[in-house]
Amino acid sequence: MVSLRLGGVRFVIYSNDHPPRHVHGFRGETEAIVDLRRNRTVALANRDDAVRPANAKKSDVMKILKAAAERFDELSALWEGLHGEK
Repeated sequence: MVSLRLGGVRFVIYSNDHPPRHVHGFRGETEAIVDLRRNRTVALANRDDAVRPANAKKSDVMKILKAAAERFDELSALWEGLHGEK
């Protein structure tokens, strides 16, 4: 597992995780799973539990997405360092 704190958001990449390339972002009580897309954009993962809890503050989710976009290269490099290029 790799953990990195960026601007009030903690990102975690689990060593036993699966493609597609993604990170788990945490802000307060909110967790958002963020895909790191090949076109160098970020997006919430396309899965039912991409945001936890389901009633999380939208502002927290947006801050997680913004922080992931700002540090895209660093987060992608960390994912690829653990999992290879997938």
